[in-house]
Amino acid sequence: MADPDKADFIRAHTRLVTVPHAPEIRLYLADEATALWEKTEEELGEMGLPPPFWAFAWAGGQALARYILDRPEIARGRRMLDFASGSGLVAIAAALAGASDVEASEIDEFALAAIELNADANGAAISPRAGDIVGQDDGWDVVLAGDVSYERDMAERVTEWLATLATRGARVLIGDPGRTYLARDRLEALAEYRIPVTRALEDMDIKRTQVWVFRDGAK
Repeated sequence: MADPDKADFIRAHTRLVTVPHAPEIRLYLADEATALWEKTEEELGEMGLPPPFWAFAWAGGQALARYILDRPEIARGRRMLDFASGSGLVAIAAALAGASDVEASEIDEFALAAIELNADANGAAISPRAGDIVGQDDGWDVVLAGDVSYERDMAERVTEWLATLATRGARVLIGDPGRTYLARDRLEALAEYRIPVTRALEDMDIKRTQVWVFRDGAK
């Protein structure tokens, strides 16, 4: 169950709203990116917590959510992991599409609380999973990763792990709007969307965003 203090903070600084590119889902999202970022740093920065990525529907996540909702056969009856889940958007889409089990991994305690709140708001059965799970393999059938290529070291580490999962037979889907460190040479695009985003964060209103898979068994 979500920590009451964290849940109260999230409710106080966000609104439950419809996701632009996945209107089947509602999330607790921030109206003003800068204001929440400053508020989080002011109240929580001394605790060493990361920025509030959980308070926004990022483009890669919206693309993955739309892709899964439109193709429920990908999720139906399968064990799924939403890596670096943030708000839980993609995990919720997987649950609504019929996955038998959905884990949403995060290193941020506030994100874990947001995932629980958002899952409850959508009637979705999701198991939040705390901590760094890169390098682990619990036999998931499908692994989903949105917006994980914006920082070099993280992108390289995560890409190698995801490639290993794909090689052993997991279906790995990556949602990305052209982040700098996306391993394009190892991937091929399955779908493309025009995703409404927050100008304060992305410096534009719409981002062309793709859903990707590894080429040739993740080589």
